[in-house]
Amino acid sequence: MEERTVRWCSPLALSLLLVLAGAPVSIASAEPLEAAVKATFLYKFIAFVAWPPGAFATADSPFRLCVEGPDPFGDVLDRAVAGQSAGGRPIELMRRPQFEKGSGCHLLYGTMPMDRLRGEPVLTVSDADAPGGSAAGAVITFVLQEDRVRFVIDAATAQGNRLAISSKLMSLSVRP
Repeated sequence: MEERTVRWCSPLALSLLLVLAGAPVSIASAEPLEAAVKATFLYKFIAFVAWPPGAFATADSPFRLCVEGPDPFGDVLDRAVAGQSAGGRPIELMRRPQFEKGSGCHLLYGTMPMDRLRGEPVLTVSDADAPGGSAAGAVITFVLQEDRVRFVIDAATAQGNRLAISSKLMSLSVRP
């Protein structure tokens, strides 16, 4: 296995994540570190996105963070969201082979094409190098640049999904 080093996306993003992250994660190899960085980003993205009022069934419905297909995070994501809330809503973590429209996901990380969820109030996140072209239709796509985890935001897809992404998060996005 080729060894590689994965660093945070930028000094500004590192500062932002360190301030927002409650506990540090210590990981020995690059792949778990990359997964830990992405898991932290997933959880932190929530604070910088506004969902339309109809995205939640009731005022106290949980925020559903969904992982579709192979799960690269393991218990790292579970630990990141344990006891956390999003906009006063408890975070519910769901894992399935596939999620369809109406599944109740608010943020969906997956390895399948995301264009099937266009128009749904779902923050879709994928990897640029995922098999099957899962980045198609994703609002946020993780990319590795210079051994750093970065992300690209598709503002048009976000708008089509009726999501408002803060200018702070947009400023951390890299250009495709």
